Amino acid sequence: MKYTGSDISVGALFGFVIVLTLVEMYFSYAHDRKLYTKRDTWTNIYLMVSAIVINLGMKTATFFLLEYCYQFRLFQISNIWIYWTVLILAQDFLYWFLHTVGHYVRFFWAMHVTHHSSEHFNLTTGFRSTVFEPLYRVFFYLPLAFMGFTAMDILFAYLVTQIYGNLVHTQYKINFPKWYEYVFVTPSHHRVHHASNVRYLDKNMGMVLILWDRMFGTFQAELPEDEIKYGLTTQPKDTGPVNIIFHEFIALTADVKKAPTFMDKVKYLFNPPGWSHDGSTKIAKIMQQELHEAEEQAKKNNIKDFNKTQRTLSSTG
Repeated sequence: MKYTGSDISVGALFGFVIVLTLVEMYFSYAHDRKLYTKRDTWTNIYLMVSAIVINLGMKTATFFLLEYCYQFRLFQISNIWIYWTVLILAQDFLYWFLHTVGHYVRFFWAMHVTHHSSEHFNLTTGFRSTVFEPLYRVFFYLPLAFMGFTAMDILFAYLVTQIYGNLVHTQYKINFPKWYEYVFVTPSHHRVHHASNVRYLDKNMGMVLILWDRMFGTFQAELPEDEIKYGLTTQPKDTGPVNIIFHEFIALTADVKKAPTFMDKVKYLFNPPGWSHDGSTKIAKIMQQELHEAEEQAKKNNIKDFNKTQRTLSSTG
């Protein structure tokens, strides 16, 4: 079997991630930080293997579809440096869009939720794949083929950016230059993304560049006063191998069945998670708006109390 330079590069990068994961595991246990548990780590591996199986099953169809669309490319970039720069930027933006859809459309959230259901956060969390994403991911990347990028290059760029994405799944604090944190996704940004705190829900969707989130209003910095709690707002009670993949589909099916009208059934499928026809549950944006209003009111009350105290002190002085 003949290996290409791309194969060797991806293999080396993946090997690097594995080594770093083992190092993080060692220091976690050595310093008793409890970043890993056996059950959670095995669940992450199980979900990764499940996604790989589906990926392999879809590999031929994905490659064929990208190559077919490539025949109808609108233009061709001849300069190799510009070619790869544009490809990485465009691929990263389309991933941001795919990821955002996975959070804001409940049908897609039912698949993506597996990546967020861990109450731990470590490098193996990056392996905790969206199992069914390979079934539809290629449709988000078709614009790249029409832009004149080959199927092989698109898949290579995807793998490289995914490896970078794996590396930001860590709780270890790393100090980056301010310019780097402004442009690129860091572990701090991605810790926010995996938090179940109301303030942090549906934030920081980027894989490599955090610029997309800054541009489109989905950016949120990690705040020391709002300590991160990992996992879902409502954790599944059954974390067995079947339910861990299908629990949100089960909940979605139940909601669709109880919806009183056809349009309500459609809204359960395509509105954000948390939407309900009777208002019994709320979407993240509403909860964040309420949190903001509560914090603003608390600030006003504190200012009033401070001013009242000042007046009291002045009158008794």
